[in-house]
Amino acid sequence: MKSSIFERMEAHDYEQIYFCQDRTFGLKAIIVIHDTTLGPAMGGIRLWPYETEEEALTDALRLARGMTYKNAAAGIPYGGGKGVIISDPKRGKNEGMFRVLGRFIERLGGLYLTGVDVGTTVEDMDIIRAETRHVVTVSEAWGGPGDTSSVTAHGVFQGIRACLEEVYGNPQPEGRTIAVQGVGGVGSALVHALVEAGANVTVADVNQQHVEAVTTLYPQVQVVSPEDIHRLAVDVYSPCALGAGLNDQTLPALRCKIICGGANNQLAEEYHGEMLAERGIVYAPDFIVNAGGIIVGAESLSRSGFHPQRALKQVERIYQTMRNVLSYAQEQQIPTHQAATSLAEQRLAMIQQVQHLSVNNN
Repeated sequence: MKSSIFERMEAHDYEQIYFCQDRTFGLKAIIVIHDTTLGPAMGGIRLWPYETEEEALTDALRLARGMTYKNAAAGIPYGGGKGVIISDPKRGKNEGMFRVLGRFIERLGGLYLTGVDVGTTVEDMDIIRAETRHVVTVSEAWGGPGDTSSVTAHGVFQGIRACLEEVYGNPQPEGRTIAVQGVGGVGSALVHALVEAGANVTVADVNQQHVEAVTTLYPQVQVVSPEDIHRLAVDVYSPCALGAGLNDQTLPALRCKIICGGANNQLAEEYHGEMLAERGIVYAPDFIVNAGGIIVGAESLSRSGFHPQRALKQVERIYQTMRNVLSYAQEQQIPTHQAATSLAEQRLAMIQQVQHLSVNNN
């Protein structure tokens, strides 16, 4: 028997779910607000050809909760939310769709701040921005940071360095073997950073154009099939495609020492994180290391305006955040995904206590 929507909301204490549609422009969207303890919910809009509405809702719920922990761990003053649009990013996008969505977000009055995610672009965000100011990762023309793929990749790169330090006692990627699954915006930018740092890189992507773009720039990069990339004996396996790639089918075939990538929700189930720990594989929780984009998005809302160098410095703190997660996991003898969640929950609990004291004092 399927759970009701309220039962699913109660399971992880979601605050609100919004369904919006427009028949004229083909908009079918879901916005999930998970937690606003730290501030307005911030999370991107994903556009994907979900096969069912149930699949879209499940993805939105999972992604919104992940944003709560990502934002809490990143130390920014925003809660967690996410939006999904049921459509084909190659054929189903139009200006009217994003205009209508922007007006809907405006009616939420700042409760939800959106940005780029899978299937959407900075250009799409500029269209939304024409209807509401509650959008980040807009183009530089609108005073935003533009495409944040490179800074997200920079954060993942810092996570890899932290994990290399943990496993090998040296954070430098030079000479290390690294397999990157998915070389779209984030993955290709990560390959650039790794090659420049002297790593030996192997890539795979279901989109052959992405692979050709990378190998044209870096002929030394090796290519394998998407079905085999996780099977390679490498120092680091870096998932940078869609989520749930660490599952019952892929885990037994892993031959890496470290997993650190830019994909969201890499663990198909919580117990997969425990399985990685049991096998001695160091796992960098995705919401820790792929927070570069959201950190820069938050910086773009600064009252003093967007400052790229200041934002980059904040992204570089991901190295120390990941080191803290690794240390806490070792101290508590728990898997790293549990350590990261615990540290994020500690920040949420602290802010809740501050808010409680403030209410009582008033």
